[in-house]
Amino acid sequence: MSTTLVLVLTLALIVAKWAAQLWLDRLNRRHVLAHAGAVPDAFKDSIDAATYAKSVRYTLAKSSFSQVEDAYGVALLLAVLFSGVLPWSFHWFKAGLGSSAWAMAAFLFVTGVTLTLPGLPFDWYAQFRLEERFGFNTTTPQTWWLDRLKGFLLTLILGYPLLVLILKLVQWTGSAWWFWAWASVLGFQLLMVVLAPILILPLFNKFTPLPEGPLRERLLALGQRTGFHAKSIQVMDGSKRSRHSNAFFTGFGRFRKIVLFDTLIQQLTEPELAAVLAHEIGHYRKKHVPKMLLWSAASLLAGFYAVSWLARQEWFYRAFGFEPGSIVPALLLFALLSGVVTFWFAPLFHLWSRRYEYQADAYAASTMGETQSLIGALRKLNEKNLSNLTPHPLYSGFYYSHPTLLEREQAVRKTPS
Repeated sequence: MSTTLVLVLTLALIVAKWAAQLWLDRLNRRHVLAHAGAVPDAFKDSIDAATYAKSVRYTLAKSSFSQVEDAYGVALLLAVLFSGVLPWSFHWFKAGLGSSAWAMAAFLFVTGVTLTLPGLPFDWYAQFRLEERFGFNTTTPQTWWLDRLKGFLLTLILGYPLLVLILKLVQWTGSAWWFWAWASVLGFQLLMVVLAPILILPLFNKFTPLPEGPLRERLLALGQRTGFHAKSIQVMDGSKRSRHSNAFFTGFGRFRKIVLFDTLIQQLTEPELAAVLAHEIGHYRKKHVPKMLLWSAASLLAGFYAVSWLARQEWFYRAFGFEPGSIVPALLLFALLSGVVTFWFAPLFHLWSRRYEYQADAYAASTMGETQSLIGALRKLNEKNLSNLTPHPLYSGFYYSHPTLLEREQAVRKTPS
């Protein structure tokens, strides 16, 4: 394959993804505006006109912001890929520090960190302008910067040695490196599933036991009744950063714990909180988490094999100005370009994810013995988070891992009592 053809195809893939994002975004804007005149009939008993109008403005503001951010991201990616800066920096780094695994891992790490820096102004604007304008932001600049410092240090402490290990495996295992790298990264990910709730999440948020009382007794009884035995029920200070709300469970076995955002407790009644927990338990009982982990492991394996194949293609290296021979450029280019391919598979993944959400909703309704608590919780969560209640179906297919509120309500109401 000629280098010119490779560059043309790369450019076509990048532009096609950007064009699709732009088209989907505009399609969604028109759809939202077409329903913006009044609260849709399906939601008239759950949201007032002022809140609905605010949710429309929030959706449109996020849309405008994403268009600018996407355009900037495309421009940055094109500049990085076609300017020659990557091979220049690679050769400069190699000449200065050598080609050891530690030096090449440092190149990948520094390059990755450098490429995240241009996105910081967008992250800052999203938090302190967009979220602030609609009443969601509760964080401070100090906390915002401290979060990024902690994230950088964690990446350095955990990610850099992992990169070194992958490059060492290339030296130790030859052509089979991709399999052993996959096994090592997968093992690391599984270890993080266990350790993150214990060692990492507390670095960012404060977790306190849910106080004794009717709510704790209700939730513990629900866990006992459904065979979901959690080590504890904890409250996370989500309000430290945002007024958005959520609930989740983390860990495995005896380390499993239920986590509720403090904002969620403030927004929902006790039966509604129980319904939300029942939904999360539904994911556990239906074995959605291990199924998703298996899918993630398979995707990771395919990714490493793809890198190993590309690393054997001289045309791939020469098209972007690299000399064949090192695995490092293949890893870097794959990381930069994989998104322009996986974007087109998003609807398939979201279709699968939505199926799991429907199943968890049905489990929650069946466990609660009624549907109103779950429906009430879903309505309040959508209202408090100013969710888009009228997304275009194609847009939601590409971007929504959960069904829309209307789709979930219709499905829940059909759940056998």
